[in-house]
Amino acid sequence: MDGETLYSIGELARRTGLTVKTIRFYSDRGIVAPTDRSPAGYRLYSVDAVARLDLVRTLRELGLDLPTIRKVVDRELSLPEVAAAHAEALTAQIRVLRLRRAVLTAVAERGSTPEETELMHQLAQLSEDERRRLIGDFLDAVFGGLDPTPAFAGVMRSMTPELPDDPEAEQVQAWVELAEMSLDPGFRVLMRRMAEDQAAEQSRSGVTVPRRGIAAAVRDQAGPALTAGIDPASPQADPIVAALTAHCAHLVGRPDGIELRRRLATRLESMNDPRRERYLQLLAVVNGWPATESQAPVFDWSVQALRAQTQQ
Repeated sequence: MDGETLYSIGELARRTGLTVKTIRFYSDRGIVAPTDRSPAGYRLYSVDAVARLDLVRTLRELGLDLPTIRKVVDRELSLPEVAAAHAEALTAQIRVLRLRRAVLTAVAERGSTPEETELMHQLAQLSEDERRRLIGDFLDAVFGGLDPTPAFAGVMRSMTPELPDDPEAEQVQAWVELAEMSLDPGFRVLMRRMAEDQAAEQSRSGVTVPRRGIAAAVRDQAGPALTAGIDPASPQADPIVAALTAHCAHLVGRPDGIELRRRLATRLESMNDPRRERYLQLLAVVNGWPATESQAPVFDWSVQALRAQTQQ
């Protein structure tokens, strides 16, 4: 078949698999113009129209609009540039759809009220700068005005969520719940009290003490006792409590004794607040960190053991 062959619109439809109506539609809009007309006035198309229609169909299936397609087939626009712009737009649309799906899933799972749903939607739609400001306000409420030691700086970094540019639905849901927690006045009071306790201990001791120092001591000392099934109120718990309090006394720069053990029990009760652990769990999901094992059982054991010791 040579390049002089002309096709009727019906023949063109059979070769391309498009309907006559569709080809006429494209022809009327100048996307695939006829080369000539038959003596009876019917449109005739060259072989180039076949390739042109194949390209038009592909671009339509990829979601490009007709004005853009016309410019591409007429070589007024570069196809790679158009493809890049369209891919970027699709990426943005996918992100929006993921956000919507995450919010709707959370609403369904939590049985949210209309007001809660609106708040979740707003939190999910925040820009990166808006998310930073929201968390910055939370961290300032917790640590603002306290001595800016390296330990506090490290804790603040470790408590900062960083939602990725292309988050999974689970990460978006975690971010929304975490953001809601950061706005909760009661949670802010809890975290502020813990930060003030740590700042006061550092001020008395002159030692920079990361919070994880006490948490690690509880895990190391009470963890094996819990696994071994030792009753926290039994005499078998005494040496474990002594090792724990000796370590903590060194950290805070105070002598071991009843007062320190009572303060430590109160401190561990605050650290064992379920809201704090939930924040850390959500933080791990948002940041893509490995899930950590719950420390609630070892905190519970330690608090019971300390209370038993201070009541003797």
